[in-house]
Amino acid sequence: MAAAYLREKGHTILSMNYKNSFGEIDIISRSGSFLVFTECKFRKNNNYGSPFEAVDKRKQKKICMVALSYLKNNGYNESTPCRFDVIGIYADKTINHAENAFEFTSYF
Repeated sequence: MAAAYLREKGHTILSMNYKNSFGEIDIISRSGSFLVFTECKFRKNNNYGSPFEAVDKRKQKKICMVALSYLKNNGYNESTPCRFDVIGIYADKTINHAENAFEFTSYF
């Protein structure tokens, strides 16, 4: 559902459920000049917090390490414009998309 939503917004999907030794990124796409790393979260309701609250600092760091590895392993360099998005999907099929939801962070 999230991939279809991104395609409708003009993204080209490069990879879904990309995994490496650091973890997983749900969707990697290209939007204009940006390489976009998107984390998707589903919630029936907000009883246990919003989808966006689930992407805490620890999760953000993990996503960033996966993204950095993806960049290095796929011929991109440090000047490649990147963005980190979060998509929240609810049981009623409502989609909330936070573009540039967080900045790159690393363990170092």
